[in-house]
Amino acid sequence: MITTLRIDSLAFGGRGVGRLEGKAVFVPGTAPGDLVRCRTVREKKRFAEAELVEVLEPSPHRHQPPCPVAHECGGCQWQHLPYEQQLVWKEKIFRDLLMRQAGIASDKVLSIVPSAKEWGYRSRVQFKCRMTEEGFVMGFYRAGSHYVVDIARCPITDERLNALLPVLRSLLGASPFASLIPQVDMAVGDDGRCRVVLHFIGSDPDAFHGWLKQPAHKVEAALFVQSGRKETLRQVYGETDLHIQVAEPPLALAYGPGGFAQINLEQNRRLVMEVLAAAELTGRENVLDLFCGMGNFSLPLARRAASVTGVEDFEPSIEKARQNARDNGIANAHFLARPAEGALHDLSQKAPIDLVLLDPPRTGAYGVVKELVAAVVPRILYISCDPSTLARDLQPLIHQGYDLAWSRPFDLFPQTFHTESLTLLLKE
Repeated sequence: MITTLRIDSLAFGGRGVGRLEGKAVFVPGTAPGDLVRCRTVREKKRFAEAELVEVLEPSPHRHQPPCPVAHECGGCQWQHLPYEQQLVWKEKIFRDLLMRQAGIASDKVLSIVPSAKEWGYRSRVQFKCRMTEEGFVMGFYRAGSHYVVDIARCPITDERLNALLPVLRSLLGASPFASLIPQVDMAVGDDGRCRVVLHFIGSDPDAFHGWLKQPAHKVEAALFVQSGRKETLRQVYGETDLHIQVAEPPLALAYGPGGFAQINLEQNRRLVMEVLAAAELTGRENVLDLFCGMGNFSLPLARRAASVTGVEDFEPSIEKARQNARDNGIANAHFLARPAEGALHDLSQKAPIDLVLLDPPRTGAYGVVKELVAAVVPRILYISCDPSTLARDLQPLIHQGYDLAWSRPFDLFPQTFHTESLTLLLKE
């Protein structure tokens, strides 16, 4: 069914929302104020999902996306909105979600921290690949599909990574292994060095690895091959580590292929400084950093605490965290390769924990939250990349005597609906 609809708001996930006979209708690619024609693709009892057919009257807040495939590629949802409007809606959606799902008072949600860069901020990116009749394509999946939208460059990606695209497209497209490369991971550090990981799904990774050694010098980046899980990573060429900088005075932190670093390095530095301010450390505290990665928060905190213990279940990241502690002369940070669940219980038996910092994946930290309720930690800092799982995890903490002092959204992902956040909870 095709209908005419006025869009009046945006929803978590990035879609515009209008109302038809009292039912919410979600339409991707629209802006508040748009009058659109849309086609219903899924009808539910309380809402409907539709696809945009035509913008009849554009919103005054709508503009032309700079990327030619913005509405075809699934990477960005909001390029048609000016950045100021993106910030308005990210803050509103974040606040409304915490109020509705976790019962948080509106004034507890602080204003959003904008990104210094609207474009070219991505220091890490995964390009999907496919060999087609027209040739080797590199880009991103179309929303809701595995169709690869070919791109010449990605405007939200660091230009040093964009510069590698034509080289890799030509090199891989001409190789006998082109149909066996589903993904290429790229990353760049604060030092400007680049790293490329080629994912290989063929039965003979040795042959691919051997073939790569000849043309590797054409790629101005360290080159690796991954033929399964992260444990299969093999170096072809170049240095293993990339380095980012955090805190003041700066700490240089290395992370290896398969490891994690925030994609927006400048915003990550601002987030680290906000964590340090919110921690209010005096030098006497014992800190537990769960999901610590390579020490992004652990090591800056360690310079202000009595001790910090970082926990992460990806052992190569723990090895890198230990290396980063040594390289930066930090002796009071200790790192354990183990699951986050159970760590608080085990470690609090040895010494009281004064602050727990959580930086879980998108799935959240519900298992850890149950331990926090029982352990009674005076101060919790929760870093989240998903407001829905954050709201879920906050509920038992608030119901069991924690006071939510404040929660602040950070925009680490301009042109998309995604929002990072930092939340401070205090034991009443």
